[in-house]
Amino acid sequence: MQKVFVLSSSEKPLMPCHPARARELLQEKKARVYCLFPFTIILLSREKGDIQKVELKIDPGSKTTGVAIVAENVLLYAINLQHRGEAIREALQSRRANRRSRRNRKTRYRKARFLNRVRSNREDWVAPSVRSKLNNVVNWSKKLQQLVPISETAIENVKFDLQKIQNPEISGILYQRGELFGFEIREYLLEKWQHRCAYCGKKDVRLEIDHIVPKSKGGSDRVSNLLISCHDCNQKKGNSDLDIFIKDIAKRNAILRQTKTSLSDASHVNILRKVLPTTISSTLALPVTTYSGGRTKFNREKQGYRKDHWIDAACVGVNGENVYIPKNFSPLEVKSIGRGSRQVCKMDRFGFPRTTPKLNKRVGIFQTGDIVKAVVKTGKKAGTYFGKVAIRSNGYFNVATDSGVIQGIHQKNFKLLQKIDGYQYKLKKEMRFLPALKDRVSAREER
Repeated sequence: MQKVFVLSSSEKPLMPCHPARARELLQEKKARVYCLFPFTIILLSREKGDIQKVELKIDPGSKTTGVAIVAENVLLYAINLQHRGEAIREALQSRRANRRSRRNRKTRYRKARFLNRVRSNREDWVAPSVRSKLNNVVNWSKKLQQLVPISETAIENVKFDLQKIQNPEISGILYQRGELFGFEIREYLLEKWQHRCAYCGKKDVRLEIDHIVPKSKGGSDRVSNLLISCHDCNQKKGNSDLDIFIKDIAKRNAILRQTKTSLSDASHVNILRKVLPTTISSTLALPVTTYSGGRTKFNREKQGYRKDHWIDAACVGVNGENVYIPKNFSPLEVKSIGRGSRQVCKMDRFGFPRTTPKLNKRVGIFQTGDIVKAVVKTGKKAGTYFGKVAIRSNGYFNVATDSGVIQGIHQKNFKLLQKIDGYQYKLKKEMRFLPALKDRVSAREER
């Protein structure tokens, strides 16, 4: 079971406590709720306490990063942090397509610029999708440092051999030559597919280069994602998936055998291994130690733990050889969702506005995505609801609970529990503290 973070009356971090102890302090009115996710209480009269050596451990990943807090070889808290790199990549591609569409229609829009690339002006530049993952890990490290007395940090430093992933038998000079040694791309593809269309098998016709996984659906320009096809098959396939275009399973599998797995996730982790330790060290002002992924795997398998990101984080480093994970331990599931869109209004398929510009993002003190408690005393909707709010300008909000969406509740019935912070949580995690939240008043609001 996860521990509960504890702050002193002066908002200094103390050692986490058991949830039962936190419930007692709340019921006895010796503490109040400071933060809902991650759940934190603040003591009303106590300012000091005994502090142990606490270590923050991070297992960086491309889609999910594991974070663990360990004290005296006992796991106190764990987080599975899901990133939104793919969503950022798709948003940038959509923005680029809209710009090109406006320029092609010759509507009033700025011309294309080519000397404004950020990567040419900054040495520490990384792609926006990777920057989002780095910021997520750094932000949560800063947040945990404010809630727990962290003394040091351990990070798993993994390096993937991209050529070894494609060809496990590669060695020696083959690393330098690469797959296209001695070939042009087109000649290589013609030789690979024997001067025939990969789809229909035609020969002695005009052949074109086609993407197996369309670029509009995340495909790359790697040679392993290219093939040769005739003009008719290329036009007919368009940007459809291979399993939809080719119904013959044997032919489809023959094409797929020529392809290779995507290396985008491995590339992102390779980039993070270079920038994450230095960024964490400068941000937290704490000593940072890096360890190999092989050591993490050895520690996890030696102790018989299953494979998961937060478990890998707990097993990072020398202390990971003997780390105790309590039974029925479940991590906090966190998903990065951003803080809304900057788009002024919705567009139609031609790129013209189809709605009026947005009004203010807030109505009163509420914003869409805030975690709230709604208490309705009369009518068909009488009851207490706990979830996320969707605001409306008329003052009647919707609240999304675990059992469904409750619509049309007036804003006077709502009470703010936690403002939107760009992350989505599983609300059931803190349902056991609902009695303590009955008369909740934030310590920050009181001051």
